Amino acid sequence: MLLRGAASALLRTTTEIFRSCPVSTVRFVRQSLRYPRKNRPFSTSVCLCKKKKTSLWLQLAEGQTMDGNIEEILAPLRLAVKEQGDLVRQMKQDGAPDVDITKAVAELKARKRTLEAKELALQPKDDIVDRTKMEDTLKRRFFYDQAFAIYGGVSGLYDFGPVGCALKNNILQAWRQHFIQEEQILEIDCTMLTPESVLKTSGHVDKFADYMVKDVKNGECFRADHLLKAHLQKLMSDKKCTAEKKAEMESVITQLDNYTQQELSDLFVKYSVKSPTTGNELTPPISFNLMFQTSIGPGGNMAGYLRPETAQGIFLNFKRLLEFNQGKLPFAAAQIGNSFRNEISPRSGLIRVREFTMAEIEHFVDPNEKDHPKFPNVADLDIMLYSSKAQTSGQSAQIMKLGDAVVQGVINNSVLGYFIGRIYLYLTKVGIAKDKLRFRQHMDNEMAHYACDCWDAEAKTSYGWIEIVGCADRSCYDLQCHARATKVPLVAEKPLKEPISLNQSRNTTSEKFEPNKGAIGKAYKKDAKIVMEYLSVCDECFITDQEKLLSDSGEFTIETEGKAFKLTKDMVSVKRFQKTLHVEEVVPNVIEPSFGIGRIMYTIFEHTFQVREGDEQRTYFSFPATVAPYKCSVLPLSQNQEFVPFVRELSEALTRNGVSHKVDDSSGSIGRRYARTDEIGVAFGITIDFDSVNKTPHTATLRDRDSMRQIRAEVSELPVIVRDLASGALTWAEVESKYPIFEGQETSKKDTSEE
Repeated sequence: MLLRGAASALLRTTTEIFRSCPVSTVRFVRQSLRYPRKNRPFSTSVCLCKKKKTSLWLQLAEGQTMDGNIEEILAPLRLAVKEQGDLVRQMKQDGAPDVDITKAVAELKARKRTLEAKELALQPKDDIVDRTKMEDTLKRRFFYDQAFAIYGGVSGLYDFGPVGCALKNNILQAWRQHFIQEEQILEIDCTMLTPESVLKTSGHVDKFADYMVKDVKNGECFRADHLLKAHLQKLMSDKKCTAEKKAEMESVITQLDNYTQQELSDLFVKYSVKSPTTGNELTPPISFNLMFQTSIGPGGNMAGYLRPETAQGIFLNFKRLLEFNQGKLPFAAAQIGNSFRNEISPRSGLIRVREFTMAEIEHFVDPNEKDHPKFPNVADLDIMLYSSKAQTSGQSAQIMKLGDAVVQGVINNSVLGYFIGRIYLYLTKVGIAKDKLRFRQHMDNEMAHYACDCWDAEAKTSYGWIEIVGCADRSCYDLQCHARATKVPLVAEKPLKEPISLNQSRNTTSEKFEPNKGAIGKAYKKDAKIVMEYLSVCDECFITDQEKLLSDSGEFTIETEGKAFKLTKDMVSVKRFQKTLHVEEVVPNVIEPSFGIGRIMYTIFEHTFQVREGDEQRTYFSFPATVAPYKCSVLPLSQNQEFVPFVRELSEALTRNGVSHKVDDSSGSIGRRYARTDEIGVAFGITIDFDSVNKTPHTATLRDRDSMRQIRAEVSELPVIVRDLASGALTWAEVESKYPIFEGQETSKKDTSEE
């Protein structure tokens, strides 16, 4: 009771500061007493208010001031994040228990989310897309729709219509041009069916899971953490809920990512969580693997899964790819294809789905040579970076030159920096708004233990900031795991200028496991052979790690061929020996940019969706011509038969020039047809009118979708002009400077009949 009273008193004294923040738990009160915060200057970081049509983030970079009222709201939230970040760092320095650090980190994440949500809520209303109107357009014009719709549909599965399919293909074609062709990356195409043993080695079988609960009567499934959070938020919104109870439930929400299966089960009982749709009882939470399981072959003896990512196929073909590249590092391989994740509660349209297209690159590089020769090409790019340090200090993202970020150590190395630059150029090329794009660095607790540095390209949407591309320095983890499991060395050989003789120094000695065959044979009988084979192919990094375990606890465990074996000091030791090397074996590090194509598409939809000024009913997508589903429309002014030969001639010429186009010779005014083609994002429009028929040389008008301005040019020139506009070789401003602006046709049908 005394501790609870102290917590309440602390909460009362900090009401003004944390009005919009998650309230700390009693446990955090104890942590605060153990790790008192020092008095620090008030946070000077600011998030600037945005003037009309100017990005909030760009104003931050330009050093403009913000409205005092907004800063008054954000400043205490920033301070709350900074104080919690300082507390986490202090706890790590003092060697606090892991469980306390984990919960302190959960609180830090919660405060970060609150700050970010408030920043987004304060953005000007004209910066927010009308999602309902946009989604109505997408559905009505069949960009995409829920799969199996006439059977009621299936959540998380979508079919792309003609326009969506064309847009997606253009996005992928731009990706191939930007990465595979320009970077000379090796593209492969691997099977989507994957044996269980492969995904067991990669960790997906054991760790790729979420907790799920079921309605006991109708079997409806819910993701446990999402359902518990929604239930608690509903309870907290009740006016009868006391401040103490709210603080308790807020504490639960901040720590949802850290609860065990049993702890989640206890919370469901404590708060009487029922099915939100039927009110029925729910089963206790169970672990649900997110991969789609199947069996390979008619006997069903080989378990398999639909792949959850495309990367594993590249790792498994590393040896063949290295041979194809004449044994040289560095090199990169890429794959575009569908992956599958059996999401418990798919939502948010294309953002969280069960089948999705990925485009992944694995760049293999010598760990001692992480310098990219082309990094100077992107070093001067100004990119919004949200570093780990800024996140834990309550600061906003900042625009930095990539070169400065690498030199200052914000980005780990120039290879990673180069790919961040190339990702930025690609995303802005295909339609992502620069002022709504940032790269967020993973904090230490977010990264896998083997990763050196990780950054996510995040886009601001009506759903908040969403990850659309991940870019990670994955070290050598994946190749080493598959090498140990298959006993196939996945290494590159680097010739040495002169042989090196390794001495007895611990730092330069070669090492291997020395198994005690008798002890292993006695313990594992017929399985002793596979244990011995596994130990014989282990790399030195793994040997060093296991030797430490052997020294500290007297044992370590290996897994091979689906079985686990515990090895003790009497079964195995580590032997060091001297040898002369003529080549150096290198286990490459991997830089992995991973693109979610569906998420990129959705972001492009939001960032390019426009409403015509003065006409709220006329909507359109301002897709860059590079990825527009159709580059051009061909529109006869009316259904007059004299226009038909010109339409046919233009259509054939556009096809010869590789320009995708759409002929709309339907009835209706030319203005209505312009609106129809604008609505699906057609970049340009050619109109055949009576001047095209009556005058020589024959001309037609070319219209720009975004500005609605038109020029007039000869019919024979137009296909080449559109081709160059679509490829980026020509700009609309250059076209307007060369050709006369169209003001109106000078002849009519009457003039034709008189002739």
